[in-house]
Amino acid sequence: MEQSRWDDHLFLRLDPGDEIHASIQSAMTSQAETAAAVTSGIGRVRDVDVGYLGEDGIYQRVVIEGPVELLSMQGNVANLDGKPFTHLHIVVSDNDHMVHGGHLFSATVHVVGEFHLRIFPEGNGAPMTRCHIEGSEFKPLSFE
Repeated sequence: MEQSRWDDHLFLRLDPGDEIHASIQSAMTSQAETAAAVTSGIGRVRDVDVGYLGEDGIYQRVVIEGPVELLSMQGNVANLDGKPFTHLHIVVSDNDHMVHGGHLFSATVHVVGEFHLRIFPEGNGAPMTRCHIEGSEFKPLSFE
């Protein structure tokens, strides 16, 4: 992974074998930041675990082994239990140009991944964290 920061913009290049969530969380930790908007993500990935949150508060998941083209990714990073927590949604295209998408649980970079994050510096007056909901796997944003 390589990263470059200009003001509140953080750019990441992930390499083959890098896991997306872990890499973004690591980059945020190295920048000593806990909150950001993930505005874009593109590249070629594999072993994509995606899903959606069911009405029962439990995620329904499917793994797309890939490799697939990462067409779009967005989300955010917020503090959960003292660490950066990534909430990401993606759209991918398989080799037949069939599109799949949803909430991203994990994905491994196959060729390259390029990402942009807009950092929300500490002390901006609007703390952004995640909290736990009893009986649900979802961790919603909190602005307390």
